[in-house]
Amino acid sequence: MRGMKAAALLLAGSMALAACASDETDTGSGDGGGGGSASGEELMVGLAYDTGGRGDKSFNDSAYAGVEAAIEEMGGEVQELSPNDDGSDRAELLTQLAEQGYDPVIGVGFAYGEIIGDIAAEYPETTFAVVDSSVAEMGADNLTGLLFAEEEGSFLAGAAAALKSETGHIGFVGGVENPLIQKFEAGYVAGAQAVKPDIIIDTQYISPAGDFSGFGDPARGQIVAQGMFDAGADIVYHAAGGSGQGVFEAAAASGGRAIGVDSDQYETVGDPALQAVIMTSMLKRVDNAVESFITDYSEGAVEGGQDIINDLSTDGVGLSTSGGQIDDIQTQIDEYRQQIIDGEIEVPTIP
Repeated sequence: MRGMKAAALLLAGSMALAACASDETDTGSGDGGGGGSASGEELMVGLAYDTGGRGDKSFNDSAYAGVEAAIEEMGGEVQELSPNDDGSDRAELLTQLAEQGYDPVIGVGFAYGEIIGDIAAEYPETTFAVVDSSVAEMGADNLTGLLFAEEEGSFLAGAAAALKSETGHIGFVGGVENPLIQKFEAGYVAGAQAVKPDIIIDTQYISPAGDFSGFGDPARGQIVAQGMFDAGADIVYHAAGGSGQGVFEAAAASGGRAIGVDSDQYETVGDPALQAVIMTSMLKRVDNAVESFITDYSEGAVEGGQDIINDLSTDGVGLSTSGGQIDDIQTQIDEYRQQIIDGEIEVPTIP
């Protein structure tokens, strides 16, 4: 485990328990009905969040919604933990959940990919999954990767932005400049250029690779997006987690529009003034992927050691239609969607 002895890691895990006490929640089914695993035991799901924890109205909340749906269907409980500000305690969180008997244990976010293979090896009787990180080369048969074709959904977002833009100038705000978020940028740019080859596209990241603060800083998100609106963009797409709130605020202040990410942010933003500027959201159905994984676990159907890809063909990604702002271009969006599914359009994953 990268030279770390199990005893030391368990001690760190117990320290993390005290540190994260405010982030923990046990949610019982309340009805006593339904067994969880294939062995007939009640589900005990461990959920380790990405930066920002539950309440980001985006990525983490979508993962929780998937767990909640599974528990509502099958009974059981969930234990939630959030990492510290710099994310240095992720290994301790996973260890703590496994040690306490939670099974399956799910790490939400690519940053868990660096350490979850080691934890899975330490707890071979526990089933693990990680969102946004490939496990195919790790050789761990108790570990599953839940991956998404973010570039495909982002292509549709870019096409929608180009079709709806009145200035011929749009923007993209990424939370952290790393390969995952660059997939969002690459798809968005490709989709916009497919509609309007000479469209102006501003792109900027809130924080550099390795600095995850860009996912939880709405103030900086607002500053970056405001600069784009001031420069003439009228629609800005964000892939920035909780920082997206600032993008919406900049859109509202500028009379522009924004595109949300992960969840249907028109429905989750909670502020009518901001809701009005959310043209659509690129849906990354983490909720469906997590719920499906837990269902497979409960039925003893998790194969492990492989990645599950969620793309347009499986409705793992797509565009929301809440608010009706893209109803008038739905035919064009559907055409692009089908061309991608049919392989007629190959969407890039690198800007």
